[in-house]
Formats: sequence, C-alpha cells, structure tokens
Amino acid sequence: MMKDVHAQLTQSELAHLGAGEVGYIRKMRSEEVSRCFPEAPEIDPALDLWALFGADGTPILLTDNRSSTFFKAAEDDLKTVSLH
Repeated sequence: MMKDVHAQLTQSELAHLGAGEVGYIRKMRSEEVSRCFPEAPEIDPALDLWALFGADGTPILLTDNRSSTFFKAAEDDLKTVSLH
C-alpha cells in the first residue's frame, strides 16, 4: 500500500523559493514603473520597457533593452524565466 505524502511549505519558505537562483523578466508599461521602481524618473509611455525581478519579486533592473535583462541575470548567476 502506498502512503500519500505531501510536502508542507511555510509562507516564508514559499516566499524565498528560488531566491538568489531564479529571476524573471517581464515587459512593463510606463504606468506600472513607479509601483516597482519608485526612484525611476517619468518615462515616455511609447517606450517598451523590460524589468528583471528576483524570484521573490525584488526589482533588480529596469531597461528599454530586453537583452540587458538577460545580461544582468547572467551577471548575477540567475536562471531566467519570462512572464507575459
């Protein structure tokens, strides 16, 4: 007979899952920027923006060059995933 085993993660463990190992890249609209990057200046709404975040949602980089997000992730030894 097989035993049903479930792993239990605390909220804190779940929040730190992938920390320092995984980063995610996502396209952002200019109106979203101030929420994640409060120090960013006013940005032209026509500009395509890309952001790199840590696995826990910590903002790492905001750029108008998608390739820069991959270079920064590699520099920080992060495996990347894209969010749409």
